[in-house]
Amino acid sequence: MKILMLNYEYPPIGGGAANAHRCLLQQYADKSDLKVDVLTSAPKPGLVKESFADNVTIYKVGLHKKELHFWRKTEVIEWVFKAKCHYCKLLRENDYDLAHAFFGFPTGWLCYRTADKLPYIISLRGSDVPGEHARFKLDYKILGPVFKVIWKKAVALVAPSEGLKDRALKFLPSVEIDVIPNGVDLERFTPTETAKKPQILRLLTVGRLSVTKRVEILIDAVEILHREGCEVHFTIAGGGQMLQKLQQIVSGKNLADIIELTGRINAEDMPQVYRQSDIFITASMQEGMSNAMLEAMASGLPIVSTRCEGVDELIADNGLVVENANAEEVAKAVRRIADDRQLYKQMAVAARKQAQKFSWNKVASQYIELYHKILN
Repeated sequence: MKILMLNYEYPPIGGGAANAHRCLLQQYADKSDLKVDVLTSAPKPGLVKESFADNVTIYKVGLHKKELHFWRKTEVIEWVFKAKCHYCKLLRENDYDLAHAFFGFPTGWLCYRTADKLPYIISLRGSDVPGEHARFKLDYKILGPVFKVIWKKAVALVAPSEGLKDRALKFLPSVEIDVIPNGVDLERFTPTETAKKPQILRLLTVGRLSVTKRVEILIDAVEILHREGCEVHFTIAGGGQMLQKLQQIVSGKNLADIIELTGRINAEDMPQVYRQSDIFITASMQEGMSNAMLEAMASGLPIVSTRCEGVDELIADNGLVVENANAEEVAKAVRRIADDRQLYKQMAVAARKQAQKFSWNKVASQYIELYHKILN
């Protein structure tokens, strides 16, 4: 079976979808009955060909990328035009059975143009599904009809959570959508061995810093905890277009001593970041399914999250979901966990147990099963 995979994001470019793609490829590596070519992007101009494994080759189309975690519209257009040439070349030179696109747009657009030659599936990721994303509201209005024709031509649509599936069906009720969740590397992300009560409560959030993450709510919540006498340290790990604004907010509140904005952290250093933390907090407006939350759970961290897509599958007895997205409610949830050591320990154990349901090996098996189902 020969698969052509497309994703306009791939590490170091992008966020959760980029990392998810790489993790999936690690599961595909060296499968004797599977050959995969990947067409993606690179931050500097030029075409780079990399051997990921004996059966996986990656073609990176270089761009004039300004920021690794933020896409300007000109960069998206640049990728589409440059990638189209290489995509057509790969189709001419190879006899693929199936195309697998991460993101319905812009990636799925290339597959749509050649649907008569090569069937394709789309892994919906979140930002490519019309919803409440503040930065993309105008884009959704303009490109909505394009999204619909791309989705209708696909032989399969996949969402990483029931929540994202529901959002997609509100946009286009006539399609069928499978759910294949994200996974987590259970060997890399593991709980810390210490069980001592920390002197300082160490809170963590991880992700691409965009308006949809609503990190300002988390900063306000930490300010409340600090004002109430809680010894707290809050780490905000990730880069993005909101980084400078958030730094200004922290500075304006005189919280630089207890709130640290790290910027982008190398992937190999992230397991230690989780292990040095106590509770993972997030106020995201919308998610496909949070990779960061999965990594935190695998690291044994209780979760405090505002209500958003994907949390129903991830949070049971391993955390608290805040229905009203405001700082007071987030702070209250954090205090409830932090002040009850027995509850904290129970949630930490439950977090790891819950994460074990989401191995990348299971995810890869589900995708390969879908490939066979389509081709048969």
